[in-house]
Amino acid sequence: MEKKTGFICDESYFWHNTGNGALFMPPGGYIESDIHGENPATKRRFKNLLERSGLMKQLIQIAPRSATVEEIKYYHTEEYIHRVKELSDAGFGDAGELAIVGKESYEIALLSAGGAITAVESVVKGEVDNAYALTRPPGHHAEADLGMGFCLFNNVAIAAKYARKELGIQKVMILDWDVHHGNGTESAFYDDPNVLFISLHQERLYPAGRGRAEDVGKGKGTGKNVNIPLPAGTGNAGYMYAMREIVQPVAEQFKPELIIISAGQDPGMFDPLARMMINADGFRQMARFMVDLADELCDGKIVACHEGGYSTAYVPFCSLAIVEEMCGHRTDVEDPFAEGFKDLPIEELYDIQREFVNKVKDIQSAYWNFSVKV
Repeated sequence: MEKKTGFICDESYFWHNTGNGALFMPPGGYIESDIHGENPATKRRFKNLLERSGLMKQLIQIAPRSATVEEIKYYHTEEYIHRVKELSDAGFGDAGELAIVGKESYEIALLSAGGAITAVESVVKGEVDNAYALTRPPGHHAEADLGMGFCLFNNVAIAAKYARKELGIQKVMILDWDVHHGNGTESAFYDDPNVLFISLHQERLYPAGRGRAEDVGKGKGTGKNVNIPLPAGTGNAGYMYAMREIVQPVAEQFKPELIIISAGQDPGMFDPLARMMINADGFRQMARFMVDLADELCDGKIVACHEGGYSTAYVPFCSLAIVEEMCGHRTDVEDPFAEGFKDLPIEELYDIQREFVNKVKDIQSAYWNFSVKV
């Protein structure tokens, strides 16, 4: 079924300057200057593919607004916001840990957070059925007082808090399928019983020490934090097993009024910063699963906010598949890299993958009922 899908983007997002490092390291010593891992190319090429394929004509383009400082303060401290602005005005710096700030990055980061807010507001108000926010810089690693992992302001956390404070939404579910644990988003809602945070990520990747299955929330939020660490090499079958065995039953019991996806396409098999094996069809499967779940639970109210993904060649095709499933319109684009991995076991569920998921179920069974198979 075709849907009215909003698409939020702005040229300014591509002008956030992360410098000339290599992958995530600054140049110097024996590290020759290169293109920083979090550069505009993956996202610009995704937008270009939307145009080239004709899919953009099926979307409702919505201009983002800048978040106000008061909205950023829904999560971040005033001191941290000021530090990002100071670094931006100075022209270059690090807002914490691998969180590069370039000239005017502060203003662009306000617009990035505002893009997530715009997406949520458009969906909640019924202007569109669902929405994809192609924002930059990303946000899910950003802590209240610290930038981390390329992230300055936590777009999804701010948008979720905005939905609850300003739009009358009581219960929000956030699914983070970025390959790195969404530590900042976890921190934002760790004791909040009205926000369900579920993170699927490669175990022990980044940040160190975060994303453990045993981290289930605290206080009134106990049980509302669900970490699903997966072993390196997990492909489509392993991710979908986690979706069916954990994400769906937990979501059905939580009953969200809005679902937000932190959509990082770095679990993709060609990503230089991770070791997972999802292909474009795997992202299509996950998107279809979540769209159907949103239809079942919250009148289709689902927003995807772009996070990581560092293969300039492959991220566009993974992201296109997601948007196709959100809007219900298929283009003639086929995965051009499919021949290169046709013999890989991406649709096979390995025992170790099942064991990782079942361990999470055992831990979370204190808070959720997994006895009814879905």
